[in-house]
Amino acid sequence: MALKKGYKGFKSYEYLEAGVDFPWIEPAEETNEFEPYLIELTPAQEDKVAEIEAKYPVISLHEHVNTFPKDITRSLEYANNGRVLTAYKGLAESNLDAVFDNLLDGVCFITSKHGWKWDDVIYDLGMRCCDIAHQDFLIKCGSVDDILRAKKEGKIAWIPTIEGAAMIENELDRIDMLYGFGVRLMGLTYSEANGIGCGIKEEHDGGLTKFGEEVVDRMNRIGMAIDLSHVGEQTAADAIAASTKPILITHTGARSLWPSKRLKTDDVMKACAEKGGVIGVEAAPHTTLTPNNLEHNIEGIMEHFEYIKNLVGIDHVSFGPDTTYGDHVGLHNAAAKTLSLKQVQAAGGASFPHVQYVKGMENPTEAFRNVVRWLVKHDYAEEDIAKVIGGNTLRALREIW
Repeated sequence: MALKKGYKGFKSYEYLEAGVDFPWIEPAEETNEFEPYLIELTPAQEDKVAEIEAKYPVISLHEHVNTFPKDITRSLEYANNGRVLTAYKGLAESNLDAVFDNLLDGVCFITSKHGWKWDDVIYDLGMRCCDIAHQDFLIKCGSVDDILRAKKEGKIAWIPTIEGAAMIENELDRIDMLYGFGVRLMGLTYSEANGIGCGIKEEHDGGLTKFGEEVVDRMNRIGMAIDLSHVGEQTAADAIAASTKPILITHTGARSLWPSKRLKTDDVMKACAEKGGVIGVEAAPHTTLTPNNLEHNIEGIMEHFEYIKNLVGIDHVSFGPDTTYGDHVGLHNAAAKTLSLKQVQAAGGASFPHVQYVKGMENPTEAFRNVVRWLVKHDYAEEDIAKVIGGNTLRALREIW
């Protein structure tokens, strides 16, 4: 597969000596951990895909663009070392022009057994930013112009993102500090409740707190996008109502298709769209299933896409596949308790086969290539494809940032 012209071969932390300056744990293959899958197209459709990818920015609303260990059972040990490896070559093989990278805050336990501590988040963010600063393929993104520049130069705009805001505690100024460190999008909660509101793990959602209202206001004013992917239904509704700017739900699906707390109700998605927001469709293992597609693959994911598109309109839907490099299912098995998976993936007792990987949407390299190919194969208009692969996100970011 051809590499982006802006990639010069940099490898993560190559300025240090692995095994001496930091512990070395062998990483998984960046793009070949499982059997690659590419949707078959006719020659004319292949030409159309190439034309679209050349013309329009491709933006993923949610990924983890690092490699995990070959031995996935060592994932937490690997994460806790504080230096995860960015998959530069895998990204160079992708069609992405910008990516919201959600780091490792959910499994970052450098100083704590429970995670989401300020020191851990800053340690993780700082190490990744140091690595990014030593290369020139990923552009640390602070504006829409950076995304357009990355597209032009054959590079990728890297947008550091944090999935939950528990670590700000009751300190509003920490939002400003995170913005100063480069964070341009943050979730209000990560499954568990915090001082802002309730997450999807909670049985009782009391909604956005008064402090939560201050957080929404501060994020609006400094230009940090708000993500509601792991936020409870009432808290999400309250946050949308409180915000003066569009809201993002970067990685989710339609609960009407699959009754998991991980997915959003029609009411929340419609409210998000009415505020000018964008909803990204999820592809992490065993999330966006449907009764028609119980074995998780791209067809079920695109069924969620079409449902949401029909619900809120083509101007308010995109993709946040939430993929990574390595054994994603194995990672979930190793960190199920930490990530609250049992609480949030249960679907009203519905049974489904557990897959080894998500066919067609397994990693950041494969995911968006197949999204574009699927849309072309299903005769979507070029204008609509441009919107859902990045145009809708750019429109919202121009208002938010």
